[in-house]
Amino acid sequence: MTNTTATHGTSAVRPIELRSVTRHYGTGDQAVTALDDVSLHFAAGTMTAVMGPSGSGKSTLLHCAAGIDRPTAGQVLIDGTDLGGLDENALTVLRRERVGFVFQEFNLVSALTAAQNVELPLRLAGRRPAADAVRAALAAVGLADRRGHRPSELSGGQQQRVAIARAMITRPAVVFADEPTGALDTRASRTVLGLLRELVDGHGRTVVMVTHDPAAAAYADRVVLLADGRLADELRGADGAEAIAARMAALEVRP
Repeated sequence: MTNTTATHGTSAVRPIELRSVTRHYGTGDQAVTALDDVSLHFAAGTMTAVMGPSGSGKSTLLHCAAGIDRPTAGQVLIDGTDLGGLDENALTVLRRERVGFVFQEFNLVSALTAAQNVELPLRLAGRRPAADAVRAALAAVGLADRRGHRPSELSGGQQQRVAIARAMITRPAVVFADEPTGALDTRASRTVLGLLRELVDGHGRTVVMVTHDPAAAAYADRVVLLADGRLADELRGADGAEAIAARMAALEVRP
């Protein structure tokens, strides 16, 4: 395990850092380069949207940054720990303790209640969930009165809010959100994006969100654009959805 010189929990440590990350899939004539020498860092207490045309490397970047996939070359560091120095067991523990995930399809366990889904990461880690912490997590996403409901008894937006509470119960350094509003209507999307924004502004968390939606990206502090596995541009969320959409359109039609 390789650590930076900064100690855990200090402002000197960047929650997520990619150093010259390359990811190839396949071999020989069938080889595809999904990421090509990408270097990025995500500062503490910020929200970053990752966008790009289909096949640009968005999901691969998120998977490598989260330790779900290993890069072919380069380094990924979470809280100063180089993931390349970890075996699969150690990597699983780090993801469980330092990383939260929010997926497009919610990924809740259908047989469990909202409260049981929220406490699941703690139980998997062998920790005893505190009832007060679970209630507080659900209250923070506006679902204190739905703790006993199963996913089938909740709307899509409510299920995603449970997923956000689940992601936060371990107090992770970073939350990765993969198209978190892709399956939601406009109203539910705004609620979910507001909650992700609150994780940053109210709790100092770092959020990295892959999205195709310029309106969602406008909630971020920073918008990173990928094309052909490389960094293509960077905007501010404050530039607005129209400016982000225009830049995306230019990437999609470039030769």
